[in-house]
Parts: sequence; structure tokens; C-alpha cells
Amino acid sequence: MLQNIRLFPSASLARRWIHTTVACSKSQSGKYKITPKGDRPLTYEMANPPYQIAHRKAWNSWNTSNLQGEERASQTMLEDDFIRRFMVGTWHGLVLSEVIIKRQHNHVRIAAIMRRGITPRKMYFLIGYCEELLSYWLQCPVTLELQTTEDRKDVIFKYI
Repeated sequence: MLQNIRLFPSASLARRWIHTTVACSKSQSGKYKITPKGDRPLTYEMANPPYQIAHRKAWNSWNTSNLQGEERASQTMLEDDFIRRFMVGTWHGLVLSEVIIKRQHNHVRIAAIMRRGITPRKMYFLIGYCEELLSYWLQCPVTLELQTTEDRKDVIFKYI
């Protein structure tokens, strides 16, 4: 009985068990794939590849919370994520660009490009609402720096 059981499969079956894949291109992270029609819109923030951050987008990446000896690095990351989600939720459907958070000492400045879709009275109310609530939650002064535009196409930097 034991003589009939094969312990090793034949060579043809062994070849079927080996799976090979092409090497992953590690230099493609953070880049957008070019479409055949060239109809994918990119904003300025999306058009710059990750290796250009220090050169073209340095003013967006000033952050001293990740320096050696800083204990607030994880708290700052969570606060930034909360601020971005709060802004997109409060200004539902009006935020056209990325929400940029600039921290300067004890002051937080939030910049974004918005679509003109609401009345000025409602916009001023929402600006005051956001600044007041975020100042209370973050325990530091918060200033919103918003730019408005008529059309969503005004934010597009290029098509790929």
C-alpha cells in the first residue's frame, strides 16, 4: 500500500506550483497613471510627484513635529486628519483642492480653494463656525484662508 503512494509529485506538476511575477516598480508610488485618452484632470498638488515635494511644495510640508525629541508627532498627525475631515464635512461639496494645514508656533492656518456655491452670509457664518470650533478643540488660534472660484475646471493644472 505504501509503495503506491508517491511522496514527491512528478516534475511537470512541480513546475505548475511555482508562481512567478514581474518585479514591482518601486518608483511608481504616488504617481498617477497616464490614461490613453489623456482625460484625467490633475490639480497642482496631484501633478507634482513625491520626489519634488522638497523643491516645488516646500511651503506645504513645513512641519516641525517630527523632529528628534518631539513627543507630539502622532497627535499632530491625528489633528491634521481631523481638521481635513472636519473641513470637507462642513463645506460639503464645496472644497475643490486639498486642505493645506500650516502650523506656525501656536497658530494653525488652514488654506483651501472653494467653489462659489453658497451666499456670502452663509460663507461668513461657516468661516466663523469652523474657526471657533477648531480653536476650541485644538486649544490654539485657527485662521481659515479660503479662495473661491466659479468653476471646478479652474483648479485643473493639467490632464494626463
